[in-house]
Amino acid sequence: MKAWLETRQVLTQLAAWHGAGVPCALATVIRVQGSAYRHEGAKMVVAADGGHVGNVSGGCLEADVREVALRVIRTGVAERREYCGSAGEIAAWDLGVGCEGVVELFIEPVTDARVMECARIEAELPFVVLTDLTTGARETVDGEEAVALLAVGESRLVHDAGRAIFADVLRPPPRLLVVSAGDDARHLATLASAVGFRVVVADHRPGLLTAERFPVPIRLVETDAARLGERIVLGADDFAVVMTHHFADDTEYLRALLRGPARYLGVLGPRQRTERILRLLGTDGTVHANRIFGPVGLDIGTDGAEQVALAVVAEMLAVRSGRRPRSLRERSAPIHTDVDVGASAE
Repeated sequence: MKAWLETRQVLTQLAAWHGAGVPCALATVIRVQGSAYRHEGAKMVVAADGGHVGNVSGGCLEADVREVALRVIRTGVAERREYCGSAGEIAAWDLGVGCEGVVELFIEPVTDARVMECARIEAELPFVVLTDLTTGARETVDGEEAVALLAVGESRLVHDAGRAIFADVLRPPPRLLVVSAGDDARHLATLASAVGFRVVVADHRPGLLTAERFPVPIRLVETDAARLGERIVLGADDFAVVMTHHFADDTEYLRALLRGPARYLGVLGPRQRTERILRLLGTDGTVHANRIFGPVGLDIGTDGAEQVALAVVAEMLAVRSGRRPRSLRERSAPIHTDVDVGASAE
């Protein structure tokens, strides 16, 4: 899910450097085998002065990748680079790789074509970038042509007629609608945005909807419950949390949200309060039981708005990936599997 957010950040910086005449190179993870910190599609842009944005590992590869990128900037020739996390390879390269897996990267000089992808990101429409790793030729596919590629899932390395092609699948992540611009909502909106949700904050109080309280890229919408469905359109993969602390407002906002298809409707407050709201709305909750989460958040023993935000975001990520929340040490299967990736497709 975070690939879209990180790609947006990397391409924005890439465009700024390129527009200012600063030579730069883009490193992209194109293949992962075994355990690795990042997935295919992770990116890092490196400028000629060594400055960089993004990451392609947990911190163990960046220094070496930066050196390769600087060479690519000097020569103008793209390179493929493979890193192995086995004990022997770690000792040979002294890279301190923290994961036992294979990570392959494609490091290329930045061209105008990559800059043009920024506009597609800003439009928040899904698209796929196909890069021939031998020639460097690139094709951007969107609309109907991209449907089949998007349906397959995540970014991946494919082989076609003897050619190695990296398909960079970019799909907008789900929206999170936070109904309230109160102080505690700031923590939830900020954390959810940081992990990759496209966050929208809605409130009928314009004085609270400011960029100082909710910085970009969080979107701000002034609306009451009656106009909510007109001002904000949520899809079947989207999330919403109602947290105004006002019983009547929560009731009306939830009424509006129940008319839409959002998969997750969180309600802040005690269980009895949520049940009372549902009774007033003429439902006992059984019809919407699979998507109403009240009290909202995981049971991790929270204290304060920051911890509540963490519990809510963790619950939403678990719902999105189709996983039952538990400690990773209890999981016998690999952390990253095709099943999980498919369930959490962006």
